[in-house]
Amino acid sequence: MSDWLFDLGNSRFKFAPLQGVRAGDVQAWPHGAEAMPVAALEALPSGDTAYVASVAAPSLTAAMLDVLQARFRHVRVARTEADYAGVRIAYADPTRFGVDRYLALLAVAARGQAVLIAGVGTALTIDLLDADGQHHGGRISASPTTMREALHARAVQLPAAGGDYSEFANDTADALASGCDGAAVALIERSRVQGGERLGALPHLLVHGGGAPALLPLLGDAEFQPALVLDGLARWAVHQPPSAG
Repeated sequence: MSDWLFDLGNSRFKFAPLQGVRAGDVQAWPHGAEAMPVAALEALPSGDTAYVASVAAPSLTAAMLDVLQARFRHVRVARTEADYAGVRIAYADPTRFGVDRYLALLAVAARGQAVLIAGVGTALTIDLLDADGQHHGGRISASPTTMREALHARAVQLPAAGGDYSEFANDTADALASGCDGAAVALIERSRVQGGERLGALPHLLVHGGGAPALLPLLGDAEFQPALVLDGLARWAVHQPPSAG
């Protein structure tokens, strides 16, 4: 029987088979698990063990766990740990460090290089990891999409989407795209520079999340890893003791 990985985020539900220490082919549904039709839930895989990461609301997480527990012999939920698989978290209270950020660190720790990780989803998260697996903390901000939605909510004449990036835009939609994308890029770039000063060398830049592709043309040598959280969940899974029963 096969093992599967499930990542329940704030805006997307993603899953993939566990293949060695990585995620296999990823399937994703946008807008969160609450938007899944019954047919989609019934089409979820079944198997031996489901490894789960969730940053969604507790009620939504519980509903998804109920579905998975009916389809798998074992369900294991990832939790942030202070020191695990070579990664040491900077937070004094690891339970306050989001499991998605934690798993992203696990995914890249085996590289043995300093990395700045930027996750672009509902939030923009930034974390610095040195070559020895020590986490140096990070930042959380609104992502460009969330910035646009917040502006639209306060001023409906400002479109919530659309426009193209320009250094000096001459259209409102373009100016919004440029300002919100530019704010995210500036925060990522400043974090990378500051990370380089702390570590003595500029860290490698790695980005993931549904909003990352729009920023890639503005980030130079950034590496895009769309399945980073699931890859980290895979690494977490292979370090777990065997399931009983």
